[in-house]
Amino acid sequence: MLKIEQLRASGRLPSPKGVALAIMESCRQADVTTDEIARVVQSDPALTGRLLRLANSAAGRGRSAASISDAVMRLGLNTVHQLAMGFSLVDQYPNGPCKAFDYTAYWSHSLLMAVTMRALGSVGRVKGSDELFACGLLARIGCLALATVHPAEYSALLEQCTDPTQLAALEREHLQADHNEFTAVILADCGFPSNLIEPAYHHENPDAAGYSDGSRPYLLAHLFHHAKRLADMALAPQALRAGMVPELLLLGGRLGLDAVDHGKLVDAIVAEWQEWAKLLAVPVAALPPFAAMAAAAPRIEEEQAAYPPMRVLLVEDDRATRAMMEAVLGNIVGRKVLSAGNGREAMAMALETMPRIIITDWHMPVMDGVEFCRALRATEWGQSMYVIMLTGVETDEDIVHAFEAGVDDYVVKPVNVRSLRARMRAALHYVQLLEAWEKDRAQLKQFAADLAISNRKLQHVALTDLLTGLPNRRAGLGVLDQMWSAATRSGHGLAVLMLDIDRFKSINDTHGHAVGDKVLSEVGKVIRGTVRNGDQICRLGGEEFLVICPNANLSSAYLAAERLRRAVDTTGITVGATTLRISISLGVACKEAEMPDAGALVSAADKALYGAKHGGRNQSWVHSGGKVHGGPT
Repeated sequence: MLKIEQLRASGRLPSPKGVALAIMESCRQADVTTDEIARVVQSDPALTGRLLRLANSAAGRGRSAASISDAVMRLGLNTVHQLAMGFSLVDQYPNGPCKAFDYTAYWSHSLLMAVTMRALGSVGRVKGSDELFACGLLARIGCLALATVHPAEYSALLEQCTDPTQLAALEREHLQADHNEFTAVILADCGFPSNLIEPAYHHENPDAAGYSDGSRPYLLAHLFHHAKRLADMALAPQALRAGMVPELLLLGGRLGLDAVDHGKLVDAIVAEWQEWAKLLAVPVAALPPFAAMAAAAPRIEEEQAAYPPMRVLLVEDDRATRAMMEAVLGNIVGRKVLSAGNGREAMAMALETMPRIIITDWHMPVMDGVEFCRALRATEWGQSMYVIMLTGVETDEDIVHAFEAGVDDYVVKPVNVRSLRARMRAALHYVQLLEAWEKDRAQLKQFAADLAISNRKLQHVALTDLLTGLPNRRAGLGVLDQMWSAATRSGHGLAVLMLDIDRFKSINDTHGHAVGDKVLSEVGKVIRGTVRNGDQICRLGGEEFLVICPNANLSSAYLAAERLRRAVDTTGITVGATTLRISISLGVACKEAEMPDAGALVSAADKALYGAKHGGRNQSWVHSGGKVHGGPT
């Protein structure tokens, strides 16, 4: 972002001029009025006409705006500022120095995104449709910015890029910033709120934004993506348009639009786009009705990118019919289908091959289609398979009977290939959604497992002294509380050893903290290697350690303390050419009837440690019967 800020400061980014600049500067004044803005707008007849058209173009607004003052009042100062900026850039950059950048196609695409965002905002009941128009117009302004500030480099990059989805990555690699980052900066300069800038930033891949499903940012990001994909289709070569129809229908389905309603909406958007293009003098392509493009969409077997080949099982007892259906279905799904002669064979084959889609006849020997469907749905693995029933009857009672058995759809015999193809398209949609859901569920499971591992790691870090690798004070005292409760219930003994490294401050002062840390680490290793298997160790803090000894009396605890003291005393720590001799002092205490809790036991050991330190260091003292003394008695 630093590079973008430098370019912004240098004035090289696309920016408004003339009336648009005057409007922008006026809008920065806190006390500016709509009449003042209207007077500025009136000095530009073209901008006046554009704003009046936008103010009067939405249905349900009541009385038309008769003057520019009415239009400014209706649109709002901020939206007028944004639109003036956008329209000004359209006029300023009809062409430019970047040879590989198609300026005409860019503005045609941006204008269609603007019109589409306004229309989709109304369908999705998103407030601020005029602001959506302005934001849609500038949603890819970062591309123009890169073509403006780096014309030669960006031209070479565009010629190099063969996959539009990789354009942003190439921009970051070669230019240190991508067009979406430039867009976000320019939109902010235009006065757009962050709740529009952020969804626009993620419009190329909205699912990667991490927005909560159903939230306003989620909806806006997908509306921007829908608008981009519609604009992509409009500017695509005619031979490629039909192949983009299925994705647009799926995007329309997210807004609750069926194919017919979505087609009508697209046709209305295209008509308005062409009208705006005339007003802004932007060349645009002539498009056929959406229904015609949808009718020319490739057959399912040609849609391999959207629908990869999947296992399909055909269940039909008549050999001639089965052969014909195998050929038709194979043509539809792009691969050879599996087949069985009756329901019993089909159950065995389904268990072995796990097909995603099953097409079954109704009347068959051994096990008919309804019985087969009931048996399939009775299994856990067969509940998600999509079942289409072939039937020669079409009475309501029979159809209800089939659906109650678990059928998902049906086709009336004799089979109409076009009807079967439509049913298979729905089945493939279902399977695609199911597989996406299964993938999401697997990812959620993996995420939960990773989260559990992370939590365990965090818990370990929270309870571990990072220098010595021993449990820290919090962990050690927690274990002591548990052992205190266990000893109280069982009547068994419990002892603690508190130890302190002698003259540790002098070691830090003389040799530095790095040596001090090494001393702490080595003492921790000696303690770990000397105590019994059931004993628990922790570092209390500083140079103090605590050893918890379950099932121990005062005598055995004292012996354990002496073993520790001697082990440390014989350990030398090399520092350069010098070997440091380290010693420790220990305080020993056992659980006594007078002690109210584990804290009293630790306090007793601390008193014994104090006695050992003041008794000459490098020795073990005990606390017993309220008194402190050296030795176990």
